[in-house]
Amino acid sequence: MSRSGTTDRGRPVRIVVAGSGLAGSCVVVQLAARVRRPISVLVVDDGSRPVDDAAWAFWARGPHTLDPAVSARFDRLRVCAGGRDRVLDLDGYRYRRMRGADLRGLVESATAGDDRFAFRTGHVERIEDRPDGVAVHVDGEAVPADWVLDSVLGPPDPPPLDARLAFHGLYVRTADPVFDPSTPTLLDFRTPQVDGASFVYVLPDGPRRALVEHTTFLAPEATAPDPDRSAAAVAAYLHDVLGCREHVVERVERATLPLRSRPTRRRRGRVLTVGERGGLVKAATGYACDRIQRDAAAIAASVARHGHPLDVPGPDRRHRLLDGALLGSLRDDPGLWERTVDALLDGTRTATALAFLDEDTTPIEEVSLFAGLPAGRLVRALARRQGR
Repeated sequence: MSRSGTTDRGRPVRIVVAGSGLAGSCVVVQLAARVRRPISVLVVDDGSRPVDDAAWAFWARGPHTLDPAVSARFDRLRVCAGGRDRVLDLDGYRYRRMRGADLRGLVESATAGDDRFAFRTGHVERIEDRPDGVAVHVDGEAVPADWVLDSVLGPPDPPPLDARLAFHGLYVRTADPVFDPSTPTLLDFRTPQVDGASFVYVLPDGPRRALVEHTTFLAPEATAPDPDRSAAAVAAYLHDVLGCREHVVERVERATLPLRSRPTRRRRGRVLTVGERGGLVKAATGYACDRIQRDAAAIAASVARHGHPLDVPGPDRRHRLLDGALLGSLRDDPGLWERTVDALLDGTRTATALAFLDEDTTPIEEVSLFAGLPAGRLVRALARRQGR
């Protein structure tokens, strides 16, 4: 491989992006914007999980690369924990909502008229190292490449699970204007704590429409909550907490997200795993969108600079230890999550708390944050992890 971003034979660097979900789409947008050297990018997706059906939310400061695909921005969030209902000013952050159709539109706009990018519908069966590169097997055909950015297959040896996050979301329309269109509810613990640490999340789309999601932290071996019971918990929240007399369910979404605090071995030869399978989900929160976007930017910068995608930051050991300690503690004491949220998001240090959840704080800032947390059990769990 030459330093010019071409191969030694002078042809463009061939990159296969396996999967066109959030991670694959972010990579394509960043490659199109940042790389001026010769590349040839093939995006392969089998269409089994249409991006148009998805949506994401994240917080970030200032302008953001994904802003053209963002359909709503909020400068405050509601948190209900420890018997207190508070609205937090995000102090420079903005909470953003992005729909899958808008992300697809951003990809189309970024690559329009750019013959370096091609898109193919197909199933990625396996990825094979070869002496001269790598072959991506798509529907029985071996597609040659120099590098693969994989969000489909993932590593054969992922790290062990610390926990799982089970979501049961209802897109509802209500008879009464029970939602505040300007203020999503990030965490509301006024729901039964039956299967583990549980809370309700509300993302409004007007005073009478919202995504209302019941979310539970589960031990790795635990069974996911019964769907009927989760739906009943959402209905009870709408009626008992928000005072909604009637509602109609327009759509249901369910998922269980693996949470791993130990780093994933992302590189396998000429393959770099991206997205959730690459360990980019924040284990303590389940958020991934902004982390995936930042990783995509680093990948594109590496391709622009070196002609390969491998010069990306490694995992943050300190924050991963803290994530693992929190998730380990939740197994023994599910109520710890509510007490932690109550102390962390008390309205006095919101920007620092969000920066911490983004792994963007210094140890000195973290000492200040931790001073108000229920530290005893967390410290014991951290000591156990460091001793392993």
